[in-house]
Amino acid sequence: MNIVARVRDWLRGRSGTGRSDEADAIDIPRLSRVLQYRIRDRNLFREALSHRSYLQVTSDSEATSNERLEFLGDSILNLVVAEYLFLRDTDAPEGDLTKVRSRLVSRKALTVFAREIHLGEFILLSPSAAQMTPRGMDTILADAFEAIIGAIYLDGGFRAARKFVETCLRRGMDGGNLRMEDENFKSRLLEQVQAEGYGAPRYVTVNEQGPDHDRTFTVEVFINGASYGVGNGKNKKDAEQSAAEKALRKFPPGDRQA
Repeated sequence: MNIVARVRDWLRGRSGTGRSDEADAIDIPRLSRVLQYRIRDRNLFREALSHRSYLQVTSDSEATSNERLEFLGDSILNLVVAEYLFLRDTDAPEGDLTKVRSRLVSRKALTVFAREIHLGEFILLSPSAAQMTPRGMDTILADAFEAIIGAIYLDGGFRAARKFVETCLRRGMDGGNLRMEDENFKSRLLEQVQAEGYGAPRYVTVNEQGPDHDRTFTVEVFINGASYGVGNGKNKKDAEQSAAEKALRKFPPGDRQA
């Protein structure tokens, strides 16, 4: 029996069957659909979604916070992301791979991953913790996301954990909410349009959607009165960067719009 199987069996024996009522506090079938993973040990995932504040209000004396699973998930996340980048960017030097990996495992990135699967709807918190500021909630989301990775690893093995992480990576990057490049598109666009004799681009917030803790902003950028791009982001700064990036594709150097 390998180490993963031994740890998994130990966790299952520890959780037992007496905690099923408490475990029902989480909609396991819905969570399984959200994660795109068939959950076997629901108590393991309940632990992954239990913030330490929840231990103060639950009647389950055996309840455990997600901190240990977070530790495990963090290690697995770093390995999977490193492998993903190594195979994806075969010509990238080590320094570039390290920079990109650091962005993809940052708290900001993990929060993006967690929000895209609505993980916050499943996290068990005390009433006071549930009233945290958006920044405090970002930390809780990021930690829970890592703990979920650890739970999937123990419940289904490394292949299942890798599939989950890679799916989140692709969704985050393809959706435009996560950047692998560290570029200031607004500065580049400003320099380019001024070099062509225009004034500074104008950014207009055209839409805001979602609750206060999970807003999505839509920003449109105008150059010389004409629209050149629309971008989305979880804050206005990111939305403006996204709009500027799109505008750069439509505003090549030396190509003035009449």
